[in-house]
Amino acid sequence: MVSDSKVYLLRYIPQHPLYLALFALTAYFVINRIRQYWRLRQFKGPFSTGISWIWHSKAVLSRNAHIYYGDVNEKYGTIARIGPNHLLTSSPELWSHINAVRSPYTRSAWYYHSARFEPGKDNVFTECDNDKHDARRKKMASAYSGKENPTLEPSIDARVKELIHLIKSKYATPAASTGVSKSMDLALKFQFFTLDVISDIGLGSPFGDLKADADVNSYIKSSEEGLAIGNTSWALGLLWLRDLPIIGKAIGPSEKDEAGFGMMMAQARKLIESRKKKSTTERSDMIASFIRHGVSGDDLFHEVFEQILAGSDTTAGSLRIIMLFLMSHPRVYAKLQAEIDHAVRSGIAPASPDIVSDAQARHLPYMAAVIREAMRVHPPVVNLFSRVVPEGGDTVTVDGEEVFIPGGTLIGYSAFAMHRNNKRVYGEDAHIFRPERWMIPEEDKAGQERLKEMIKTNDLIFGYGRWVCLGKVVALIEIHKVVFELLRAFDFSLVNPHKPWNIVNSLGLFAITDMMVEVTVRE
Repeated sequence: MVSDSKVYLLRYIPQHPLYLALFALTAYFVINRIRQYWRLRQFKGPFSTGISWIWHSKAVLSRNAHIYYGDVNEKYGTIARIGPNHLLTSSPELWSHINAVRSPYTRSAWYYHSARFEPGKDNVFTECDNDKHDARRKKMASAYSGKENPTLEPSIDARVKELIHLIKSKYATPAASTGVSKSMDLALKFQFFTLDVISDIGLGSPFGDLKADADVNSYIKSSEEGLAIGNTSWALGLLWLRDLPIIGKAIGPSEKDEAGFGMMMAQARKLIESRKKKSTTERSDMIASFIRHGVSGDDLFHEVFEQILAGSDTTAGSLRIIMLFLMSHPRVYAKLQAEIDHAVRSGIAPASPDIVSDAQARHLPYMAAVIREAMRVHPPVVNLFSRVVPEGGDTVTVDGEEVFIPGGTLIGYSAFAMHRNNKRVYGEDAHIFRPERWMIPEEDKAGQERLKEMIKTNDLIFGYGRWVCLGKVVALIEIHKVVFELLRAFDFSLVNPHKPWNIVNSLGLFAITDMMVEVTVRE
């Protein structure tokens, strides 16, 4: 027989408010997951992605999420599932449709707010309201295009000269030397260069990293720390804690911090406040353009801070990738160097020490092919860029078939699958670095049509439509000039070909270190 106390206990447990609440919450969670699984049941993905975020958390924590994403689309199709309510696509056509100028899709707060520097405060990258984003972007467009910054290219030229001088005076070995060679971390020098460029054209004065040959403001160290923390928090689903009134201030970056984003923010604010005291007509740089077009207060601070972080990391990443593929492919290296030498001999480009202009550099077809191909095989930005499907859903055509995606679903971008592994667009050898694929004769009509599709797809590396990268123009000017001038002045070789660099992915940006090279001055 059951004792009276046990009978009482059995009757008591189900009626206790705490247990009833726990039961209700559990039931709600289970029912919600079942509903999410069922509404996206037609899309395949790794085990557990229909009911759990565990697979995605593992991918992000690995610091190689881009590889996980690429493999998913390779295995499960052009649209694959990576979470209970998240899809991933490698279709250039679908991604262009999603990002069109008048697209009803919106940015996902789940992803973009993870990139906020402060709780509740947005910049043009993290703003998820389409109307607010478009209005802010309009205020900033002139600055990024260079229309209101006549010293844009000369400022970049000055920093290129400093980069060349630093390498030649401190690290390069003379061509005829039989002495001991030096090694140099090329990844670090590129970061110095891009930080000095963005601070010069953005704030009116370079940080001085190239002249000091040091991370003067500890931006690089702080950025890596901040991105690593953000990546881990996003993977574990903890970023919502930052939005809590008391906890958010305690765990979020503070301008009183001695390291990380907080310290970066404090230094950036001082520079911005100092720059604001000067007339916008004294020097027409990017911050002056922002101010003239009505960007002010905290908005101005967050836009400039975002510019420093994203504008330097992404361009430095591109330069590292291009140079690694050049050094790893001697045939391509020699062919590009020959094109550069011919451009100087024929007068297409100026003699040293003058820096090649952007317009002159764009007349070198093989260099353009090398740059496109390197960023295709290893896209420098691999953010998920999650979008929200509009209410009511959307019927799209993928691989020749109509597919319905329910409203409220998140869908993101698979960079490696769309570019590096895309055999339909780039051919059966898509995974191979071969710049010649872009060199199609004009008389080859079928080839020219294929080239148009390749270019259209490749351009998606910089985004598309409403959300195309504002810094694209500036980044490409930097990239063309640096590649030209480095190969004109030096010969580079990898010190450790078996491990050319250390690379990790944090929130879609690559932290690349220890890219050790040997540099020889060209005669």
